[in-house]
Amino acid sequence: MIRVLLADDETMIRAGVRAILTTDPGIEVVAEAGDGHEAVALAREHRPDVVLLDVRMPRLDGLAAAEELRRTVPGAAVVMLTTFSEDAFIARALGSGVGGFLLKSGDPRELVAGVKAVAAGGAALSPSVARRVIDTLGGERFTRAAGARARLEPLTGREREVVALLGAGLSNQEIADRMYVVEGTVKAHVSAVLARLGLRNRVQLAVLAYEAGLVPHE
Repeated sequence: MIRVLLADDETMIRAGVRAILTTDPGIEVVAEAGDGHEAVALAREHRPDVVLLDVRMPRLDGLAAAEELRRTVPGAAVVMLTTFSEDAFIARALGSGVGGFLLKSGDPRELVAGVKAVAAGGAALSPSVARRVIDTLGGERFTRAAGARARLEPLTGREREVVALLGAGLSNQEIADRMYVVEGTVKAHVSAVLARLGLRNRVQLAVLAYEAGLVPHE
């Protein structure tokens, strides 16, 4: 059972997200918060597997709450719930330890799949959000794509395959099943690639996979 904490200052949004998540028998919403401070406090109390944070919240916004959770509840994976009007927040959060970004207005199946992927050690990055992140980071699309491909050039074919599957939102176990290896091998590949490329987390690697064209854009 994946235990989820949901934080959003809009009651109806929380109700809608909860309704979507609880359609899956493997997901349980253990607590709800209306702001960042409450989210951190409830995460300390309930120790959820995944925390869904709205980007904009009173008292403590989602990005600040994510940073606090990384320090105080490191076992909880964090996913940011965002809208198309919050590109700047997405770009800022890329350097933090969040496990993904999902659109509030996205496909409900994407939300469920994203929570499962992050709980399993993967990255949840909506293709729509990935495209917006790349655009927000600036630079011509062609130039950025060429630069991303150049960064990935030193990787082995196996490592590039892992990066592509990670960018597509697969968990470590799903990648292992696809590649006919054990999960530990996938984790080792991801750690090695992150270190070699100087990236901090799997979301940054997923964005790089999109930029390089390893994952089709929507």
